[in-house]
Amino acid sequence: MSTYPHNSLGLVKPQSIIIKKPLELSCGLVIAEHKLVFESYGMLNETATNAVLVCHALSGNHHAAGWYRGEKKPGWWDHYIGPGKPIDTAKFFVICPSNIGTCYGSTGPHDINPKTRKPWGPDFPSITIEDWVDSQNLLMEYLSIDCWAAVVGGSLGAMQAMRWSVRYPGKLRNSIIIASAMKLSAQNIAFNEMARRAIKSDPDFRLGNYADYDTKPIQGLALARMIGHVTYLSDQSMGKRFGRELRSNHILGDQLSPPEFQVESYLRYQGEKFAKYFDANSYILLTKILDYFDFSGNSKNNPVATFKSAKCKFLVVSFTSDWRFPIKRSREIVDALIAAGKNVSYAEIESDQGHDAFLLPNKRYEGIFRGYLALVANSIDLHRP
Repeated sequence: MSTYPHNSLGLVKPQSIIIKKPLELSCGLVIAEHKLVFESYGMLNETATNAVLVCHALSGNHHAAGWYRGEKKPGWWDHYIGPGKPIDTAKFFVICPSNIGTCYGSTGPHDINPKTRKPWGPDFPSITIEDWVDSQNLLMEYLSIDCWAAVVGGSLGAMQAMRWSVRYPGKLRNSIIIASAMKLSAQNIAFNEMARRAIKSDPDFRLGNYADYDTKPIQGLALARMIGHVTYLSDQSMGKRFGRELRSNHILGDQLSPPEFQVESYLRYQGEKFAKYFDANSYILLTKILDYFDFSGNSKNNPVATFKSAKCKFLVVSFTSDWRFPIKRSREIVDALIAAGKNVSYAEIESDQGHDAFLLPNKRYEGIFRGYLALVANSIDLHRP
């Protein structure tokens, strides 16, 4: 008898492929071939019209839903992907790849540079969201899919959904942009630089060549994660969860064991856990990708002109307590889409969960997400083989 919820995908397994077509990067370099690790859920219909691409955020990966054997938690968006869920796998064929440059099996800094026969490490090419979209397009061709029913993402994933709409306008019918912006604010760039500086200040970083010394900048990476994690939360959620409570085994006035707030313990735990499995060079690379994204940078900062080439419909969602990507940033996207004459739906969701709200259960968010994707499903041929 299954121990998983009735609407769960149950056990899932990642797939790994080698894309043997060259990938020309924005920096001018060409990768002759690259590996992509991805997961798929549901079945592709006979006309290949029900495929949905899910794009992960900064530290996300291909494991978006379902369970791995022995795993205590499911994939990062399991609440929203599965049979009967908003991204309904009874109707859609869902693909979620780990992007190049990450540390989850797709080609990245940990892989061997064919020219040096050593790990790329800090010499891995600088890449952009456009490069990710081009790589995803090659995956799409590999899977014999001509057009996505929808490209969906939150945060950095939403920037990919946005870029898909204008880079390959004929290859998606819907772009779903959640908790994002057309470019980072100076404050956001500052937080990312603080995180990178924390990593580079760790003596074990060794200019990014830590693999040569069989070590990792654990302390620096943990601190970087702590900095980032704080920005994903809200004052309300942190106050509700932790307040100013001390850990139960700490007493004010104890000179031998200074008191520790619960929020301190929580952040340290999150940082240490993250540092055990994530790669420091990948983290630096990914935050730079986020910093350099500028949706309308190539059209003289005119997003209306940039969106003109889009042919798909749009859903834009924001959250009231998200101070990293505040609702005014989503309204800027919506205003540009309206001015460009595009079909756009917009929702502001009341939440006290900060930027992380796009990952968490919320009845109104779920209802809007479900309703929009039900319209997407009704608009395509869902005949099953």
